[in-house]
Amino acid sequence: MQDAEMKNKIAQGKGFIAALDQSGGSTPKALRGYGVEESEYSNDEEMFALIHEMRSRIITSPVFTGEKILGAILFERTMDGTVGGKPTPSALKDKGIVPFIKIDKGLEAEDKGVQLMKPMPELDKLLSRAKGLGVFGTKERSVINLANREGIAAVVAQQFEVARQVLDYGLMPIIEPEVNIKSIERADADSILRDEILAALEAMPDGEQVMLKLSIPAEPRLYDDLIDHPHVLRVVALSGGFSRAEACAELAKNPGMIASFSRALLAELRAQMSDAEFDAALGEAIDEIYAASTK
Repeated sequence: MQDAEMKNKIAQGKGFIAALDQSGGSTPKALRGYGVEESEYSNDEEMFALIHEMRSRIITSPVFTGEKILGAILFERTMDGTVGGKPTPSALKDKGIVPFIKIDKGLEAEDKGVQLMKPMPELDKLLSRAKGLGVFGTKERSVINLANREGIAAVVAQQFEVARQVLDYGLMPIIEPEVNIKSIERADADSILRDEILAALEAMPDGEQVMLKLSIPAEPRLYDDLIDHPHVLRVVALSGGFSRAEACAELAKNPGMIASFSRALLAELRAQMSDAEFDAALGEAIDEIYAASTK
C-alpha cells in the first residue's frame, strides 16, 4: 500500500485500529494477561522477545486481516522486528493493514491535574526510521485526570507541537490526550478538552490533518464537531479500562468514532491456547469491536 491508499483506507474504511503498542513498564502486565508470568523471563531482552512472539501470533493469525482491521499501532521494537520473515510494517501492509508507531516515551509526574509526555530527544531519528520502513503514522499519549483548564491546555499544546514534527516527516500523527474514565471530573474534562482541541485545529494550515485518539466521552456525541472537522482525518477511541463489552457499548453511542483498543482486544488471549482456540478468541473480539465501530 502506498501513502495515498493508506490514507484513504484510514479515512473511509469500515473497521477499527488495533493497538499492539504496550511498552516498557506496561509489558509485564500485558504478558501476565497473556498467561506469561515474570518468572518465565530473566531480563528485558527475554521479556521483549516474549511480547514480540505474542504480537507475531496476532499479526499472522488468519482472522487478523484488513477486512475488519484498518490499522495497527506498534511499539518501536515491534516495528524494528520481523513477522513471518518480513519487517513488521511490511507484514501488516501485505494483509491490508496500515502500520502506525507509538512514539512517546512515557509520562511526566502529574501537575495541574494532567501528565504531559516526557521529552523525546531521539524523535527525529525514530521518525526517519519509521518513514523508511513504510509506516503511515504515529501515536503519542498524555493523560488528563482533572478538569483543570490550564493543565488540559498544556496537554493539547504539547500534543500539537509534537504533531507538527511528525507532519514535517510526511507521517500522520494520532494525538492521544486520554481522559481518565475514573476521574470524578470526567465529563467536565471531556468538554474542556474538546474546546482546546477545536481551537488548536482552527490554527492549523489549510490542507493539513491529524487523527485524534480520545477516551469515549461521558456525554455521547460530545465529539461530533471533532469527527466532522476538516483538519481531522479520523477520530478513534481508546478503551481506557472498560471491559470489551462496556467499551463496545459506549463506543456504539458515538457514531463516527471507531475503536483503537488494546486490552479490550487482547484480554481473552492466552499463550497456552492452541492455534484454533487462539484464532477463535481473537476472531470473536475482532467481530465485536468491528460491530461497535461500524454501527
